[in-house]
Amino acid sequence: MDIATLRDARPADLYEAATAYDKLAENFGRHAGTWKDGVDTRVKNSQWTGNAADQAETSLSQTTAKLSAAQIELGMIGPVLRDGAEAFLLAQSKLLDALDEAKAGGYSVADDGAVSWPPASPGERHDPDFQNPSVKGHQISDRINNALSEAAHADEVIAQRLRHYTDNAKNGTGLDLGTATTELTSKMMNVFGGEEDLLAKGMPAANASPTEVNSWWNGLTADEQQRLVKDHPDLIGNRDGIPAEARNTANRAVLPGLIKDLENKPNRTEDEQTKLDGFKKIQGRLAEEDGKGNPPVFLMAIGTEGQGRAAISFGNPDTADDVVAYVPGLGTKVGDVGGKDGNRAKDLWTEAQKADPSRSTASITWLGYDAPQLKGAEQETLAVAGTQRAEQGGAGYQQFLQGLRSTHEGTPAHVTALGHSYGSLTVGQAAQRPGGIPADDIILVGSPGTGAQKADQLGVGSQHVWVGSAEHDPVTHLPSHSETNGMLGGAGIGLVTGGIPGAVVGGFIGDQVGKSGDPHELWFGQDPASSEFGGRRFDVADGEWQHSHSDYWNQDSGGSGGNSLRNLGSIVSGHGDRVNLQEPR
Repeated sequence: MDIATLRDARPADLYEAATAYDKLAENFGRHAGTWKDGVDTRVKNSQWTGNAADQAETSLSQTTAKLSAAQIELGMIGPVLRDGAEAFLLAQSKLLDALDEAKAGGYSVADDGAVSWPPASPGERHDPDFQNPSVKGHQISDRINNALSEAAHADEVIAQRLRHYTDNAKNGTGLDLGTATTELTSKMMNVFGGEEDLLAKGMPAANASPTEVNSWWNGLTADEQQRLVKDHPDLIGNRDGIPAEARNTANRAVLPGLIKDLENKPNRTEDEQTKLDGFKKIQGRLAEEDGKGNPPVFLMAIGTEGQGRAAISFGNPDTADDVVAYVPGLGTKVGDVGGKDGNRAKDLWTEAQKADPSRSTASITWLGYDAPQLKGAEQETLAVAGTQRAEQGGAGYQQFLQGLRSTHEGTPAHVTALGHSYGSLTVGQAAQRPGGIPADDIILVGSPGTGAQKADQLGVGSQHVWVGSAEHDPVTHLPSHSETNGMLGGAGIGLVTGGIPGAVVGGFIGDQVGKSGDPHELWFGQDPASSEFGGRRFDVADGEWQHSHSDYWNQDSGGSGGNSLRNLGSIVSGHGDRVNLQEPR
């Protein structure tokens, strides 16, 4: 397959050929029916008896079976041609997009797909902001070659399938009713000959950006999109860049299967049981919310990876004016997406709508990573002291937000990234990745730090970094590494020199020494509520130390009082000017 062949091809003509074969099969079916009713059945009902009658009846029945088999064979050719048309059109679309981008960027494309570009001028080579065209050139070249490979593969597969029916016609197999019926049944079950779905095979690679995925999706017809959702929900539901409606339909189709697989697993582990319970809880929550109708609920992600993956949106993120994606933290299990964390998302949706009824809202709970769990002295517990989970989650969260941007319809939404507890570290890590996150505002509540020393390191401007930090929330007062080392060292020396009382005194002295560098340094960097960090601290109640870490969604909603939830609603709805501020630490 070369560029000229694919570029100038007319794969849409295959649809006409498919329709012609469908018409041929339909007409042939009428012919077979006329034969059966007018000849075969009439002879059987004619009262003719004897050896000659028996032989004639057998012969006529065989002819009827052959005609039925031929009709089935003819009816299977149209779908093959449509599969080819879809695959070729998709590959052609990818090729034309790459060629257009090459032309717009001043790149030259040879007939064999090689991409070249003019050499950089001396001024460009010395410009620190100069972007080397070779990087984009190689990317365009890869896209061209991938499109050609997809088209060549589709051509080979479609030719093989059509050759199969030609061979059947030549050797008489196509006139055997039993063989034709078996092939039709197998094809309907998508197992005939190990048959692959060329449309699904044409999906972007796993490392494709959400923007590329969305571009591919938009290049499909509505029928093609529906077929992928129906036949391959596992490939569609968790793919960032696919619209919310399609993801929701796909994930709801997948969820019962995940539950059934876990239920049928013998000797389930504790983690498997936790996922099973969690998926059932999400399934129940969806059924409960569907009965209410407002807001509509979308299952944006579901999967068994790690501790389990899930995301639920209250409101359609593709059409909402305001979108908030909330990342929960320490101790979160997949079932919490259908429980307390789902409640938080819905409460925030309600509060944002209350803040501005003229705007529509989508409030999402996103659990796309393994939140650290407290399990005794196991390795799982130690994860909360490190950043690895947050770094991994940050990469997934960045991609999720990019997907929301790419699928949004009309005027871009006002997007808020919200992290609680260890989830705030995850959001902070996402914001500090190359390219940042496509958010307008960032909210950090109950945060032990983000890994950043300054709010403006999070990429949205310090005036759009909002911090809710209750005075009695112990997580927002976690000691820094130097404080911890000082406390442990001082306590150890005190224990040796003065026993238990000495250990207490030594630990206090070590703590003070450890604080001497920066009193606002937390375990994961600068305290987001501090003046040094430079964010905007909003008013929340001091709370009680036992409950304050979880009270940020309860305040001002019949819970502990305070302004936290009201302030969250104002930020999410784009009314930062209405937020009640609090003095930083």
